[in-house]
Amino acid sequence: MTGISDGARRRPAPPLRPYVRSYDGYRLTGFAPGTHLGLPSPDLTVVLTIGAPVELARAAAPGQGPGRFGALASGLATTAVTIAHDGNQHGIQLALTPAGARVLLGVPAGALGAWVVDLEDVLGAAARELAERIAATAEWESRFRILDEVLARRLAAERGEIDPHLRHVWSRLQDPRTPGVRIADLADEIGWSRRHLNARFTAEFGVGPKEAARVVRFDRSCRLLRRPGPHVLADVAARSGFYDQAHLAREWRAIAGVPPSRWLRDEQFPIVQDGDPDADEHWQP
Repeated sequence: MTGISDGARRRPAPPLRPYVRSYDGYRLTGFAPGTHLGLPSPDLTVVLTIGAPVELARAAAPGQGPGRFGALASGLATTAVTIAHDGNQHGIQLALTPAGARVLLGVPAGALGAWVVDLEDVLGAAARELAERIAATAEWESRFRILDEVLARRLAAERGEIDPHLRHVWSRLQDPRTPGVRIADLADEIGWSRRHLNARFTAEFGVGPKEAARVVRFDRSCRLLRRPGPHVLADVAARSGFYDQAHLAREWRAIAGVPPSRWLRDEQFPIVQDGDPDADEHWQP
């Protein structure tokens, strides 16, 4: 069976860019039924479906069972989620920064943790408006303009800031120039004890600084692997900040549940939401 995919990607309007990295529209039809791995990243995820809901088969948060979501938000996780599908998916995915969680959703990323929640629980009536207006609009660009309009109203109404010390640590963890930065050194940079940093960081982001560093490293390897062409895993490991290829393989099994070679072989849905893996897209908190 040969599936068909189409989609579009755009950055949000300039005032929203510190809070939303991208709008990713996707329409995948005619693929074989199966499962799709939703892999961890340094972004929070918002999904607005068009048509059938998302079928969450396995969640990342301990204690969360399967569920169906017409629109969802999820925080930062350290393991993959499993999405069941009938060979078709249609919707828009938004990549929110942790600052976007505070300003647009009205809660810190830590309040969500790894849970997947109904978008209306955090966005209120704006979630219903988005779902209705986007479903009634056929063109991707028109849908993205609706997102700009509705989210800009949230931007005007909501207030919330991340502590500057935590912003500094978050940015340093994601800086590709220092992939192996030590958490103790980051604590020293901001004048906090490591214990205090871990507690404050976890409360804000939902994961500790060590776990955040793992997710950043893993995400970078994902984006490098999604590039067209053959992949030399040892090179991907080095460029992503792993000690070596064996370290990359262990982390992939722990986080995704599969080695990277198997993920590349088995993931049948084309990736329509990827940016340049060398772009500094994750530096904003």
